[in-house]
Order: sequence, then structure tokens, then C-alpha cells
Amino acid sequence: MSSASFSAAQHQASTLYLPPGSWPTVLDCLCDHFKAISREQWLDRIARGRVLDGHGQPISVDLAYREGLRIHYFREVPDEKVIPVQESILYADEHLVVADKPHFLPVTPSGEYVEQTLLRRLIRRLDNPHLVPLHRIDRHTAGLVLFSADPGSRSAYQALFPTRQIEKRYEAIAGALPHLSFPLVHKSRLVDGEPFFRMQEGAGASNTETAIEVREKHGDLWRYALYPVTGKKHQLRVHMSALGAAICNDPFYPEVLKDAEDDHARPLKLLAQGLRFIDPLTGQEREFESRIRLQW
Repeated sequence: MSSASFSAAQHQASTLYLPPGSWPTVLDCLCDHFKAISREQWLDRIARGRVLDGHGQPISVDLAYREGLRIHYFREVPDEKVIPVQESILYADEHLVVADKPHFLPVTPSGEYVEQTLLRRLIRRLDNPHLVPLHRIDRHTAGLVLFSADPGSRSAYQALFPTRQIEKRYEAIAGALPHLSFPLVHKSRLVDGEPFFRMQEGAGASNTETAIEVREKHGDLWRYALYPVTGKKHQLRVHMSALGAAICNDPFYPEVLKDAEDDHARPLKLLAQGLRFIDPLTGQEREFESRIRLQW
């Protein structure tokens, strides 16, 4: 495997540094370390070249165990459910891919989703294993996601995000807030919440900031434009809930809807609608807009 291909493989694989122990082989260590995965499953993955050593080469079943050895393995979910939504590609060149992600589709593999993710779908569609997302949006959120298509130019695009050189615009449908004056800026400190996948506002200096405008009024529901200055997990969902207008159909805020199944007729009314930035390679302004529309 070439160094470029291995770099791409690393972005799709999980990594384990073998822990202390007395196993005779790497296979034995993996079986003991991941008790939910059977020995037969590991043997099958190894046979298909889905377990790699630190140099990106497929391991053999009799590779000797050594503490600290770096192993890359590709997560697989047996009988993974198909997510019945379709992404679209709005733009693609040798450096950059812009995708329009539908609601309910994860950006990257996690939990019960591996193949049914935006990343894996785009890798297959474009036949490009070097694709790496430059940022993430929640599984429940729809809209724009940028991908780097070339490891050589990746760092130039990645640098746009921590330096806040990308203007992001979201749209949300939520309850009316007639007692507030718009436009407004909401700042707060987000900290880990309960359960583990939620965030909450806490005491202390703010670490998040969102500018909010009202775009349209429709009875008890308003359409908002949200401009996140920072990019913390669930920031927009927490901020709108804190203002008293949780985003429509949010399964996490203000309260977790227990055992909520994906209801494709009731998606979260949150859309990553627009992105604008100066291309670091060409110096030209780039602007992209989602073709997805939030319905009342």
C-alpha cells in the first residue's frame, strides 16, 4: 500500500496500540480485547485485508503479539440497516467536494453506522479513498458538508476552520419568540450534559456564540437564520432551546425523547444552508448553498 493510500486508509480505520498482556498472537489479543467480536469475525476480517499493521500492510493470522504494536482495523456492522435517504454532490474538483447531506445520515462511521454514512457513500460514488470531511454536522441535521479530496492540499482547507475564515449560515424552524428583539447574539458556556450525548449551558466564561435573525413568521412558528461564530457540538440546538424555542422535532432538546425512532416524516428542522470562504489555493471567493428546503 502506498503512503498516500495508507494515509487515506487511516482516516477510515480505527487504531489500537496493543495493551500489555501475554497473548501469543495479535489475533488472540484482538479477540480478548474486543469480546463482542467473535474469533470467526476477526479471522474473516484478516482474510479480507481489513486488519493492518503500523505500515498499512494486512496482517497474518499468526503475527506475533508485541505490546504497543500499532494495529489499524476497519469497523464493520453486521446486517447494517440501509438509511433510506439520498445525498447529492453540489461541487467536486481535485481538491474539494461539497455534499448536500439529508437528515438522518451520519457524516462518518460511528456506533451502528459504518457503510451507511456520507463519507463511505461518497468514497464509493467518487472512487476516491482520500476523501476526508473538513467539518461535521449532526446526523439529525441536513445540509452542506465540505470534504478534502487531496491529501496534498488538505491542510490549507483545514486551516480555514480554527481561524474562523468560513462563514456558516444555518436555517431553523422553531417556536416564535415575540418577547425578544432581533437580530440578537446569544453567548454561553457549553459543557457536557446528561445523558453523555447531550450538551448543556453551564456557569463560567462563554465558549460559544451564535448570531440569530428572523427570516419569516408563520403563526406560532418562525424561520430563523443562525450564524454560529463558534462550532461546538449541538451549539445551535442548545442555544435555541435556551432562548425558549427548541428547534422543531429535536429528539434531544429540551428533553430526550426516549426510544425515539427515526421518523423521516418529522426531521429536525435544522439545515446547514450556506458556506462562504476565500479559497486558500486560488484566492477566489467560494459560496455554496444547500438545495434542501425546510418545510413548515
